[in-house]
Amino acid sequence: MAELTHFDVAGNAHMVDVAGKASTHRVAVATGRIDMLAPTLALIEAGTAKKGDVLGIARIAGIQAAKKTSDLIPLCHPLALTRVAVEFHADGAAQPPAVHCTATVETVGPTGVEMEALTAVQVALLTIYDMCKAVDRGMSIHGVCLLEKRGGKSGSFVKP
Repeated sequence: MAELTHFDVAGNAHMVDVAGKASTHRVAVATGRIDMLAPTLALIEAGTAKKGDVLGIARIAGIQAAKKTSDLIPLCHPLALTRVAVEFHADGAAQPPAVHCTATVETVGPTGVEMEALTAVQVALLTIYDMCKAVDRGMSIHGVCLLEKRGGKSGSFVKP
C-alpha cells in the first residue's frame, strides 16, 4: 500500500511539493446523487421551483466550487483548470427519485484534479438541496465518488 503523501517524515501535515513533477493533461470524473420526493423532482424538471432554475444554478455552483477547491481543502494546490463540466440526469424511475450529477474536470499541470471533480459534485448537490429544502427537507446525498482519473505518474484509474 502506498504511503500518505500529505505528511512529512515527522508526521506533520504539509502541502506536497509538485515542482519536480511533469505537467501532463489530467482529467477526473466524479459522480453522486441526491434522493428526493417525487413532487420535488417534478418541480425541478418543470423549472417551477420558487428560487428559479435549480439545475442551472447548481451547475454554476459546481463549476465555481471546482475553481475554489484549494480555498476549501487546506492542502490542495490552486490549479489553472482548463475545463469544468457539470451534468445532471433526473431519474424519476428510481426509488427514491433522484438527480444524478457528474463532474468532469481537466487541467494541464503537475497534479491531478480529483478533488476538484469531487468538490464540484458535492457543491452542486448541496445547491440542489438548498434550493429545494423549503419543500423537501428529507433529501439526502449519496454515492459521491471518483469514477475515473487520467494523467500523471500514477496513471489511470477507473472505478470498477
